[in-house]
Amino acid sequence: MMKKMATGLALGLAMSFATPGMAAPTNAELKIGISQEFETLNPLIMSMSASVYMYRMVGRSLVVLTPEGKWVTQLAKEIPSLDKGTAKIIEAGGKKKVQANWEIIEAAKWGDGKPVICQDFITAHKIATSANVSVGEKENWTQVEKIDIDPKNPKKCTFTYDKAKWDFYQLAQFFPVPTHLELPVFEKYGKQKEGYDKNSTYVRNPTNPGLYNGPYVITDVKLGSHVAFAPNPQFYGKQPNIKKVVVKLIPNTGTMEANLRSGTIDMISTLGMDFDQALAFDKKVKAEKLPYVVHFVPSVTYEHIDLKLDNPILADVKVRKALLTSINREDLVKALFENKQEVAIHNVSPKDPWFTTDPKFITKYPYSKRNAGKLLDEAGWKMGADGIRVKDGKRLSLNFQTTAGNKTRELVQVYLQNQWKQSGIEVLVKNEPARVFFGDTMTKRKFEGLALFAWVSSPENSPRSTVGSKSIPTKDNGWSGQNFHGWKNPEVDKNLDALDVEFNAKKREEIVHNILKLYTDEVPVLPLFYRSDISVSPANLKNYKMAGHQFYETNNIEDWNLN
Repeated sequence: MMKKMATGLALGLAMSFATPGMAAPTNAELKIGISQEFETLNPLIMSMSASVYMYRMVGRSLVVLTPEGKWVTQLAKEIPSLDKGTAKIIEAGGKKKVQANWEIIEAAKWGDGKPVICQDFITAHKIATSANVSVGEKENWTQVEKIDIDPKNPKKCTFTYDKAKWDFYQLAQFFPVPTHLELPVFEKYGKQKEGYDKNSTYVRNPTNPGLYNGPYVITDVKLGSHVAFAPNPQFYGKQPNIKKVVVKLIPNTGTMEANLRSGTIDMISTLGMDFDQALAFDKKVKAEKLPYVVHFVPSVTYEHIDLKLDNPILADVKVRKALLTSINREDLVKALFENKQEVAIHNVSPKDPWFTTDPKFITKYPYSKRNAGKLLDEAGWKMGADGIRVKDGKRLSLNFQTTAGNKTRELVQVYLQNQWKQSGIEVLVKNEPARVFFGDTMTKRKFEGLALFAWVSSPENSPRSTVGSKSIPTKDNGWSGQNFHGWKNPEVDKNLDALDVEFNAKKREEIVHNILKLYTDEVPVLPLFYRSDISVSPANLKNYKMAGHQFYETNNIEDWNLN
């Protein structure tokens, strides 16, 4: 998932820029189109891609992964290392743990001028580990057992991790929050289920500059419309070139191009244009010499279908295998994407060092209508007179949900719906706006059958949050975790625990392959394809690099330049 794509000023475009509605944007203002609405800009709770895309403009973490796939510092002065002695393995209570020394750079401040200090990480940790707060990946926070502050320097602290984990330094999502703003809210509402979630300053007063420590602060939020950003004068790094950024919500991806041509937006984010639209628009850009660059960058994004394993129909592994065997994924990527996206065989991307196609480690399910029918027959589902299978008087019917208005996903739904019908499986489409689908339906596992969406992660990332049994969101755990399908496998849990504490790279790979074998044998999820990231930028936008992983290109927005 390490990708890079730089854009420069194209030559000979002056005439095109002079076209009505196509004036070249300048550093005075940049308007970005996005198709997915955000659910919150609270870094402890956010889970939607749109939230992460925008938060990276205003918030920084200790370290981050570059587009080239290298871990580098942001708020930290340096990355702790066992080799350098800035981190060490200790034993406490008969258990091996890691202690790492972190120091926050002196110039790091919140937008209201308050310094970013270790206490801000302690506050974030306290809030995020609360059972009453909805955090997608609790493990991201519980991995740190405690944080001790150097009494002589509030910016120096020692993190003690609950396990001796090899990836202890990869804290790119371990965000601080301003103690002076957020701790009082948590103390007042933290004992209520989701009380803090609903009353945090990020919700009640999102334009408070004290919430942000990145190159920008938020100046205006209008749900369903836009979010506006202005340079943060307190930012510790270089001041951004662009004086105003507006992210405009355009939920219907089909109208993105029209908004771009009219000048309503100047560029389309990674979360904007559908693949088929991008292919067509790229041809127009070249044919009409339009002042844009259309980017196609292979990514680690994994498009798949979660199966609700609590559903009695989907509890049968033969039905799950039949669902996968009855769809022609090779034809799908050819028909819809001109083979520019690759068929997925499991949840690890070809861009990841842990990827494998070895049949010793994974089970493949090539398209076979005949085999799908045999599996369904064995499961007791017999073909009915109307072409839909029946068992014990009940039709083989499943609800199928995704984000409404996403043209590509809706096309995929239609394709799959037709294929499943040929095998006697009825699929009913019931889509929802992204804000509802991700913010409520998936988070609280309200979907009933099939849910189509994507995961994006960093390389060599533990899949604990999506396949670990303790990561199944429930009311009791504050709806934390992202194992929405509800898969429980003791062997998977055992391997996940072993993965965390294995410092040998080869052995880590073997452990992951053990998990992949179980994942592909039991089919809790239907893998579809690995996506290519797409965006459209103005031809005069310099220093724009698409990351292709979960740390979006907005992470380097201070380097963007429209001059």
